[in-house]
Amino acid sequence: MKKVEAIIRPETLPGVRQALEQVGVTGLTIVQVLGHGAQKGVTQQWKGNTYSVDLLPKVELKTVIPDEKLEAVLKAIEQSAKTGAVGDGKVFISSVEEVLRVRTGERGAAAV
Repeated sequence: MKKVEAIIRPETLPGVRQALEQVGVTGLTIVQVLGHGAQKGVTQQWKGNTYSVDLLPKVELKTVIPDEKLEAVLKAIEQSAKTGAVGDGKVFISSVEEVLRVRTGERGAAAV
């Protein structure tokens, strides 16, 4: 099993969710986060004043999937979250050793 953590632009969330549903992702955790990557924020002007915004709003998606769905999930995220501009996001993949469904006691892939 793989844990996929994607940090994306908030405005791309509806499209990413729809794309993940189409490839069979059933469980998803979504968290609003603040952060920055290599661009280290942006400079904006408002009413003649310049402001530096170094923590930008992002959305973090987390899901655990079977190994065989990994490529489809990555493709779905990339195609639906990509705008071509700096700050589109990152996806992190890690291995999951075990899963326990608290309600039933199921373990492994059956618990996902």
